Amino acid sequence: METGQIKVIQGDITRLNVDAIVNAANSRLLGGGGVDGAIHRAAGPELLEACREIGGCPTGEARLTPGFRLPATHVIHTVGPVWNGGRYGEPQLLASCYTQSLNIARDNNFSSVAFPNISTGIYGYPKQQAAEIAISTVKNYLRDHNFSAEITFVCFDQENYAIYQALLNKVG
Repeated sequence: METGQIKVIQGDITRLNVDAIVNAANSRLLGGGGVDGAIHRAAGPELLEACREIGGCPTGEARLTPGFRLPATHVIHTVGPVWNGGRYGEPQLLASCYTQSLNIARDNNFSSVAFPNISTGIYGYPKQQAAEIAISTVKNYLRDHNFSAEITFVCFDQENYAIYQALLNKVG
């Protein structure tokens, strides 16, 4: 039973030529700061229009649009939780972001997906905890669903990159 590959890079997710990049979006899907704003700027105004047609996305869920002017063919928009100390279901909601995004990828036969560090920017999720959830959720999903996609965690900053690299080296 072959499962997918997981790797981590430091860089700009908007420059990757993959089947889908994941956008850490807000619930309105209308662009914002951080990776969300960068993806909207790189994709062009067509992305905003496509997101308007979707009409939003609840926390922990995901939606699909074309990539428009991005090298990536598609954008999977997911809404991560705002960190409130971990007592309001944040770990489950964050794990759901990865699971729902991977469901879309699998249902569309995507072979390469790139994830940003969901919820660790303005939403304030502790980076170490978020990385542990991201990696374990993706590893378990690939195994449990026999999904052989190449998954790339794209870290914009050195701190997240070091955390992901250490975790991936530890768990193999």
